[in-house]
Amino acid sequence: MRRTARQWLDRIRELPLPTRVRIMNVCGGHERTISMAGLRGALPRAVEIIPGPGCPVCVCPEEDVFQAIQLALREPVTLVAFGDMLRVPVNVPKGEIHTLEQAKASGAAIRPIASPLEAVRIARGDPGRQTVFFAAGFETTTAPVAAMLAEGAPANLSVLLSGRLTWPAVAMLLESDTPGFDALVAPGHVSTVMGPEEWAFVVERHRLPAAIGGFNSESLLAAIYSTLRQVIEGRPFLDNCYPEAVKPGGNPAARRQLAQVMDVVDAPWRGIGVIPGSGFALRPRYASHDARLRFASYESGARKRAGHMPAGCDCARVVLGKIRPNECVLYGRACAPRHPIGPCMVSDEGACRIWWSSGVREYQQPCAAH
Repeated sequence: MRRTARQWLDRIRELPLPTRVRIMNVCGGHERTISMAGLRGALPRAVEIIPGPGCPVCVCPEEDVFQAIQLALREPVTLVAFGDMLRVPVNVPKGEIHTLEQAKASGAAIRPIASPLEAVRIARGDPGRQTVFFAAGFETTTAPVAAMLAEGAPANLSVLLSGRLTWPAVAMLLESDTPGFDALVAPGHVSTVMGPEEWAFVVERHRLPAAIGGFNSESLLAAIYSTLRQVIEGRPFLDNCYPEAVKPGGNPAARRQLAQVMDVVDAPWRGIGVIPGSGFALRPRYASHDARLRFASYESGARKRAGHMPAGCDCARVVLGKIRPNECVLYGRACAPRHPIGPCMVSDEGACRIWWSSGVREYQQPCAAH
């Protein structure tokens, strides 16, 4: 029987909850639904929903954004990227171009796109010019990039890849001394591609409750209810609360193309550091489409040392669920959507941007209990 959001809330309120249960979600789409639907305020006070590492734009290395800006400014190319990436700032002296949006305004050929198909169309429409696709994203957006290359991309199209896997960041948190959460609502879109099995380690290795949720209130509340039941009963298991899309084994074609085109490598996350086995890199057979090999590198050693969040920005701790978005000292003060300081206020999947859009507008002193 399909239950409404109200029915799921009623069932949650009937549970004999402990004093505090912290549930992390690792999906920008989940966080948007939770915030915009007001689910935090509707849940019992004992239940704390923590936004985690669910925004690929937020963790894209600063040096990758810098490289994209420099390619667009210094090389005779058309650079295309998903729209959110155009406003992500890099750390450069005042007065220098610090976003792709500014580079575009200064005359660089930069175009926002919504899918790899648009990158192919732009490259084929101007075969005499090189097109560079700055491709940042998690598994769900990296899989179409792999498909684009596997199926045969135009010779004048190269990829500046900044793809990341979601689960290694969660594993890193769980393997730390202070993971900061008691249960996990796993991302439905990643599980649709990679399969629910990718999240089994949460239960098997760490004995934490986990449930895969979809993107509407009903599916998310079902996942929250499942994790709460698991906490109460002391019987953790991986529950699939999004069975209409998430199937065992995920999407075989997408996984096959990812394996064909990409290697899994250690990779840096902005403000966080290198997470083992968390990045995608093009395999050698696709070297002719690798922008890092095709063009001069602007990733100097000094650039990598600068590759953190801007001064005063706490986006990294927000991404890791260590503080709430409005507990960053810049939130609602220096940092707002019209003048974002950090990437979490730029992206539609960033927790700071989502909280601001849902009406949370003021800084809050961090709680000592975090």
